[in-house]
Amino acid sequence: MTQEHQGGGRGWSAARKGVWSRLRFTSLRLRLVLVFGLVALTAAVSASGIAYWLNRESVLTRTQDAVLRDFEKEMQNRAGALPEHPTQDELQRTAGQMANSSQRFTVLLVAENPEGQTVYGSSGGLNGFSLGDVPESLREAVTERQKVTAGNKYPHHLYWQRIVEDDTPYLVAGTRLIGGGATGYMLKSLEPEAKDLGSLAWSLGIATGLALIGSALLAHAAATTVLKPVQRLGTAARRLGEGKLDTRLRVSGTDELADLSRTFNKAAEALEKRVADMAARDEASRRFVADMSHELRTPLTAITAVTEVLEEELEFEGGGIDPMIQPAVRLVVSETRRLNDLVENLMEVTRFDAGTARLVLDDVDVADQITACIDARAWLDAVELDAARGIHARIDPRRLDVILANLVGNALKHGGSPVRVSVREEPGEGTEGVEAAEAAGGAEAADASGGTVVIQVRDHGPGIPEEVLPHVFDRFYKASASRPRSEGSGLGLSIALENAHIHGGEITAANSPEGGAVFTLRLPRDVSAAGPGEKAGDAGDEGAEGDA
Repeated sequence: MTQEHQGGGRGWSAARKGVWSRLRFTSLRLRLVLVFGLVALTAAVSASGIAYWLNRESVLTRTQDAVLRDFEKEMQNRAGALPEHPTQDELQRTAGQMANSSQRFTVLLVAENPEGQTVYGSSGGLNGFSLGDVPESLREAVTERQKVTAGNKYPHHLYWQRIVEDDTPYLVAGTRLIGGGATGYMLKSLEPEAKDLGSLAWSLGIATGLALIGSALLAHAAATTVLKPVQRLGTAARRLGEGKLDTRLRVSGTDELADLSRTFNKAAEALEKRVADMAARDEASRRFVADMSHELRTPLTAITAVTEVLEEELEFEGGGIDPMIQPAVRLVVSETRRLNDLVENLMEVTRFDAGTARLVLDDVDVADQITACIDARAWLDAVELDAARGIHARIDPRRLDVILANLVGNALKHGGSPVRVSVREEPGEGTEGVEAAEAAGGAEAADASGGTVVIQVRDHGPGIPEEVLPHVFDRFYKASASRPRSEGSGLGLSIALENAHIHGGEITAANSPEGGAVFTLRLPRDVSAAGPGEKAGDAGDEGAEGDA
């Protein structure tokens, strides 16, 4: 159950990451959706706002006009039938009759009774509509007498105003009878119209939201249509970058994306052809070098035999070689050896390039192997060894000898004495396994466990120039352009690096803070477990060339 929950959690996490990667803020899909949404929102809000404003004015104006016409009619018919100085009862009765009209508004009538007192008649009773509920500006406009002119035939007019009390809209209107008599005020609630307008606003808001959602869905569909070819193009480009040069896109349509797909296919086809041509030329070059090296070995064998005879004659005190030609003979012997080393190095390089180099693994004591390498080349007096016995590793002894010969020889030739070789071991992830192996079966059992053997070769010379460090392992690279002809071929360090790589290891070059160059070789203690494994090896030997 725990594994199932973990698997489900990982699946959900992967799905969430996939959705987020598609909707990240730099995503073209998200930008298209946002643009479509903003356009739709702007259009919907604008249309809804205009529609709401037009409907609001239409509803309010229609209701207002109907109420004002009815109020004006009631004032003319019923209030106009009152005497010039009515009593309060007459005003009250007339106000009630006026309020029973079709519009159902509240009426307040104000007049002077026969005794000259101001009396009020309200259809809402004593606590109903009063003069205090009428805005002062409206009362002033109603009671003010206008000058009668050709353009203004009446001294009094009907005035109205919209007010809001307790969040409820009202229409207030007032007028005065022409020729004297009562002054009438009307109060009409616009709450039904406000509810209708609120419902309209909600409807328009819902329509705007639906339009926004629809635009987002349409934008997503459009983005999918547009971006799917782009995603296919990105996938094809990644496959092309991974070396799958036969990758092609399916082309359909005549739009710009189809033209882009055709362009990609043409570029991929041209790249595949170019890479195939380069691979063919590279293969031909490697084959030429390999064939040339093999062809040179036969005459070199004969020449080497002759030079060995000449060298013996030089060393023989009673030899018959003329002293005048002895320097030439020595030069021939030296250059023959150099040519022989170069041919052997070229053959080894071709094996690495062709992928035919193999390891022959064996359990060796690293300190013994280093001592044997130094002793075989008579470097004991010039090399200091700091290596404790008992550090075992399962590696190819012959290739380790080649690596050490190149690194130490390079340090002796281009660095400064003394050259110091140190060995240490670094525990890997299998440290617990090493301890268990040592407890169970001793050192030999522990040797098969994980870990890394680190071999450092340090000289006391001037060090490696900074501009040379990135190129020390390049083939045929020589640090000094003024000495293009030297004893080395420029392949030694390159071959050493290839031998380290085939073991699953690495070589790095640096300058020591105390002075001198430091080459660090790292090899797994058990190549068969960490690298290519034990395989049949080559019979040929490499030279101890040590040039950068």
